[in-house]
Amino acid sequence: MRHLKITAALALLSALALPAGITRAADSNPVQPAWSASWTASPQPVWEAGFALSTNIPASLSNQTIRQIARISLGGKRARVVLSNEYGTTPLTVGAAHIALTALAGSGSDILAGTDRVLTFGGRDVVTIAPGASAFSDPVDLELAPLAQVAVSIFLPQATPLTTFHWDGKQTAYIGPGNLAAAPLIKASQTLEARLFLSAILVEAAPAARVVAAFGDSITDGAGSTPDRNQRWPDQLAQRLVKQNVAVINAGISGARVLSDKMGVNALARFERDVLNQPGLDSVILLMGINDIGWPGSSFTPQDPALAAQRLIDGYRQLIARARLHHVRIVGATLTPFEGALQDTALKGYYSASKEQTRQAVNHWIRSSGEFDAVIDFDAVLRDPKHRRRFLPAFDSGDHLHPGDRGYRAMADAIDLATLLGSR
Repeated sequence: MRHLKITAALALLSALALPAGITRAADSNPVQPAWSASWTASPQPVWEAGFALSTNIPASLSNQTIRQIARISLGGKRARVVLSNEYGTTPLTVGAAHIALTALAGSGSDILAGTDRVLTFGGRDVVTIAPGASAFSDPVDLELAPLAQVAVSIFLPQATPLTTFHWDGKQTAYIGPGNLAAAPLIKASQTLEARLFLSAILVEAAPAARVVAAFGDSITDGAGSTPDRNQRWPDQLAQRLVKQNVAVINAGISGARVLSDKMGVNALARFERDVLNQPGLDSVILLMGINDIGWPGSSFTPQDPALAAQRLIDGYRQLIARARLHHVRIVGATLTPFEGALQDTALKGYYSASKEQTRQAVNHWIRSSGEFDAVIDFDAVLRDPKHRRRFLPAFDSGDHLHPGDRGYRAMADAIDLATLLGSR
């Protein structure tokens, strides 16, 4: 009898704990799909006229469609697309958005017959994205093989300022008049290499899938690599890891710095958005800091004072601490050689002997401090053994700052996968 009274009392308390008209959800919820980031392009704001580099994009588009090509890393049976209005000051209206498979790399704007899918947002074909916000599409059934190449087409029905972009896309995007989101191909009236509003592609991945983020600057973004050929070191690392059920996403921004803004906000400000908040994240490779060292006194920021190595190290420590709070493995990469960087261009003053001393001090700390979970010595991979402050000529894109395709391949091949992924 006492047991029955206790049971009845517990049932009464349970009922009283909920407001009238609200019922409890079933205890056995269905297992939710595991979404993983498979491709990303970190959003940037456009910069003002007069900066050393042009944005190379129009100020706005109106009643036009842009088709953007991306090679994912992990595949899956369903996909979602993320559009960003991060730096918009007005709402962004997308009148239609589609995703489809494409032919092989470098084949233009053609999509494969039978693969075109309409993207919806909350069940609607049209989405308006508030300033500073992103929009995740509904899941769409589309069989995506690992390393598949997809086209995301976005129709912009009204005058749309291009305030959120990714400058160094290294992939041709195609712009045509009117709503061409479902067109088999776009006979482009204009092409770009930048990304516009497209920030991520997610896949419903196989169980236990993991994501590695490459967090860096132009050397991660792929400056100096061949456009439309996916030759950046994160692309080539993705090829090595795909059979291990590991995605590689590129969170590089050309011109990025750890401590300061300009071509994108500083690393400390964007770490959560571009890296730690990506679904499925397991590890991050940090290769950033050469612009913090090289920009002061150069054509980029001629009035800025020289950077002390300790300031950069302090920035790394902040990133390490935040990765650990998220239970994310963080791997430090040494800064690559840069003697003679940009000397044959209009961008003067990037390299000096004192800046080289700062790079060496930072690299010494990366190698010896033990504060990262692991270290990748990209400096040792790329430098000329006979002239250690310079690239090996075979790996140099020609500007003495960025590797070429062979250099990026050497970087990807030099990464020990067991060290990168640890024991998890």
